[in-house]
Amino acid sequence: MTRVTCVANMTRITRMTRAMGTVGTVGRSAPKRAADTHDYKQWTFSNKRRFMSTAQNTAMNQVTEKNESVKKKSDHAENSAQQNELKKFSIFRYNPQNNKRPKMETFEVDIDNCGPMVLDVLIKIKDEIDSTLSFRRSCREGICGSCAMNINGKNGLACLTEVNKDKKEVTEIHPLPNLYIIKDLVPDLTNFYNQYKSIDPWLKRKTKKEKGQKEFYQSIEDRKKLDGLYECIMCASCSTSCPSYWWNPEYYLGPATLMQAYRWIVDSRDEYTKERLMEVNDTMKLYRCHGIMNCTLCCPKGLDPAKAIRNMKELVQEKFSKESIKSHANYVKEKMEKTK
Repeated sequence: MTRVTCVANMTRITRMTRAMGTVGTVGRSAPKRAADTHDYKQWTFSNKRRFMSTAQNTAMNQVTEKNESVKKKSDHAENSAQQNELKKFSIFRYNPQNNKRPKMETFEVDIDNCGPMVLDVLIKIKDEIDSTLSFRRSCREGICGSCAMNINGKNGLACLTEVNKDKKEVTEIHPLPNLYIIKDLVPDLTNFYNQYKSIDPWLKRKTKKEKGQKEFYQSIEDRKKLDGLYECIMCASCSTSCPSYWWNPEYYLGPATLMQAYRWIVDSRDEYTKERLMEVNDTMKLYRCHGIMNCTLCCPKGLDPAKAIRNMKELVQEKFSKESIKSHANYVKEKMEKTK
């Protein structure tokens, strides 16, 4: 064996020894090589366990990340579907020209791209879905009372009633109850306004104002008596929620008209207080009110018609005793003769 061959063999053996993890040079004793072999096996086993543990952790992390990604996508899809979901509105429809029975028609509206109030939804339906839908509206600020209707069973103003954001619930919209319907959500308020007219809702004086005379002054205390009365916008929500008005609309004046009558009765500038009390002192006009309180619960302006009616009943009892019944009867008789 030449020197070159011997060197090459030595180099090969050294590389193999280093690869096996042993330390030292060739020529070790047999027990030492056995110990080195045992150390190699232990090193291989521990590294194998370390590799398997790392691989398992990596796999578990990948599965966790995948599950989180799938959950995020699912939540995003669910939110997107909920945002794009349309809300249903069931609206009363009636057209006297087509001779068909009234019905409830359902409209689906994207409330995410619409105003927050029920009136905004009605306008959106009329502009984009069905232009034949009829309803009253004007100020959109709760001042005129034009858009009064029954929303989910409660009378109120559409411009002040917020849309229920729950898209699974159907919102029902009806016209004011127990009135003749002109078309869809437009009720006939002729009788309501005639009753309001009958109480003479303006300031009445017996003494004429002299030329150059200043306006009739009113104390702070007297002025405060009108608070909670003059704010009424005559939307008819209270009157049409009263069962007594449902049964006797021709005779019972209703909460709105009676409250306005009381407004002029307690006005210190008005000089027809006794005549106004005599006008309403009637079994059907005033005493059909039984304090059910529907009028107070549904008033969109937060007024209390029931309280005004109760106070007016007390004034009638104070002003009219048994001796004045005859004079009241004469007053009614004279008025009936004038109307003939």
